[in-house]
Amino acid sequence: MAGTRSKQTVRGMMQSMVVIGAAVAVIYVFVPHGGTSEPVKTVDYRVEQLTAQRAAPYPVQAPVGLPKGWKATSVSYTQDSGNAWHLGFLDPEGQYVAVEQGTGPSDRFVTTVSQDASKTPHTQQVGGETWQRWKGSKYNALVRREKGSTTAVTGTAPYGQLAQMAAALKAGKPQDAGEKTPGAGKPAGSGKS
Repeated sequence: MAGTRSKQTVRGMMQSMVVIGAAVAVIYVFVPHGGTSEPVKTVDYRVEQLTAQRAAPYPVQAPVGLPKGWKATSVSYTQDSGNAWHLGFLDPEGQYVAVEQGTGPSDRFVTTVSQDASKTPHTQQVGGETWQRWKGSKYNALVRREKGSTTAVTGTAPYGQLAQMAAALKAGKPQDAGEKTPGAGKPAGSGKS
């Protein structure tokens, strides 16, 4: 009798394992896996740029004439946090590049927006301007200080892409709808990416 119970126990365990295996297979088939991420949504930042230009005590910068493939992904202006202007992009290789401007204490501001990057002794000439290089484990940055404000071009992209963004920065009225504005015609959004 002991042998019969033992056979029934083994048979019951095998049946349970088959049922559990079938359940796992069904879940695997019907639950989405990685690699099916949604495409990045682009934003039209012109309205936020106009608003920031009216409120900021410095000339708000945005890129003009970036090559095809750059996508604006986030925009914000926060007057209460050091008049912070943020404009985030993905470059053509999918690397993140952000334009950050603010009036708060310069080194603290750059450390925050560059994810704890540190100032290096190296500079880089971009469009006739001298930019300070910052290096970090997550982001690198090119930084320029002006009277009363700091501009940082930061992100996961290499310095060459950061320099391309820095060279495209212009203060002034946003481009007309007929000109090439990254994300033009797309719904506006806010927040950092």
